[in-house]
Amino acid sequence: MKQVLVISGKGGTGKTILTASFAALAKNKVMVDCDVDAADLHLVLHPDIRERFEFRSGKTAKIDAGLCSKCGKCAEVCRFESVKDGFEIDAVACEGCGFCAKVCPAGAITMEENISGEWYVSDTEYGPLVHAKLGIAEENSGKLVAKVRQAAKEMAEKEKRDYVIIDGPPGIGCPVIASMSGVDVAVVVTEPTVSGQHDMERVLEVADHFKIKSCVVINKWDINPEHTAAIERFCGAKGINVAGKIPFSKQICESVVKGVPAVKICAGEPADAITKVWDGVKNGA
Repeated sequence: MKQVLVISGKGGTGKTILTASFAALAKNKVMVDCDVDAADLHLVLHPDIRERFEFRSGKTAKIDAGLCSKCGKCAEVCRFESVKDGFEIDAVACEGCGFCAKVCPAGAITMEENISGEWYVSDTEYGPLVHAKLGIAEENSGKLVAKVRQAAKEMAEKEKRDYVIIDGPPGIGCPVIASMSGVDVAVVVTEPTVSGQHDMERVLEVADHFKIKSCVVINKWDINPEHTAAIERFCGAKGINVAGKIPFSKQICESVVKGVPAVKICAGEPADAITKVWDGVKNGA
């Protein structure tokens, strides 16, 4: 089983478009959407939810009004000002540190586990998809990423799948690190701009730190051939393979509007370029 992660140093580079095309091209695979803060792979793969699970993470203080003596010690120690008038807890302001529960002489405060989101196992036209949705203003997306990745890996092992194809989050934060851990190859999608190259370099540094094999895909390469060449020179100097260059295409834009993997409706150079990237990845790019 080979785990393929598609990531980008910044949002909007075409990461999910490439992942959805991989899902259409690959055989015998499981897909995972690890961008739990802003999941969008489902918009292209149109999953039918088979199983739904609660994701619990973090705790919030709760005051039992019947036991509370209104001594005010909880408000005194709370650095986040989450204890409001009337000795009620503002759940959004509470950081779950538990200090208030420790100092309460009446034992009126308990720490209750939060339901922070949901994760799902779904069926799609292209195979099973494990995906999730983090609740509004909730944290610990790294833990939720680890959860869906582990579920997908277990499914792939049980069903003897050849690939786990992972749509990773953008950037270099905790969700990216949770997505990257233990994968066989990271496909870094960039675009030929100054910010695109800068953020590509940052995520490549993260991959290198964790000893993850990486390759680069330059999306919309023909909108700035000079900067495309600069990215290729950088990758060449670092010994990083440029697995492919995808041209700008109105057909790809149309695939996004229609919610269909690009390779299903694109013809000619765009589809050929994406297929070449997948062939390279599965053959060890």
